[in-house]
Amino acid sequence: MADQAGQETAIELLRHGEPVGGSRFRGQVDDPLSERGWQQMQAALAGRHDWHQVVTSPLQRCHAFASRLAEQHAIPLAVEERFAEVGFGEWEGKSRSELEQQVPGQVTRFYRDPVANRPPGAEPLDAFVARVSAGFEQLLERYPGRSVLVIAHAGVIRAILANVLSMPPVAMYRIHVANAGLTRLRTDRLRRFNFEAHGRP
Repeated sequence: MADQAGQETAIELLRHGEPVGGSRFRGQVDDPLSERGWQQMQAALAGRHDWHQVVTSPLQRCHAFASRLAEQHAIPLAVEERFAEVGFGEWEGKSRSELEQQVPGQVTRFYRDPVANRPPGAEPLDAFVARVSAGFEQLLERYPGRSVLVIAHAGVIRAILANVLSMPPVAMYRIHVANAGLTRLRTDRLRRFNFEAHGRP
């Protein structure tokens, strides 16, 4: 096998499509994709299957699509537990409108400063970024010079981009990641990154 250590590594980050139940602070609530969610993800990839490796979150809104894609096209599949979504504590499974009815303004305060305004019982944001970053660093070490599709969550994709751009966790939620949004990263052995993002309407 040729040495691939010096080659460019291509990583595509695909957020899952719409889950059953629509937009919620779902965190680690394990809802499946809706039919629309499946369609969104299929459209985002536009029939492509040219990756050497697929890596997925263990949660079924990512894992089910990743498993089908990998099986249909004989692409190796790996489950990365560290790419599970951030835990939202008492906000798990609740919509923005439900939370605003309970405590008006709390969601706005969260987006302005997600470190100081964590939901009760939520996973600390720095701990979340650390676990995702550790998984991402291992991915780069494991698949040098390869093309990798990562199917994960908005929070995981934000954490990876924060790692790449050296952003503080407090700024993460300035990054919008749409359902079935696709972000492409390319990096060389010096860990210099180029990236582009494609959102879904």
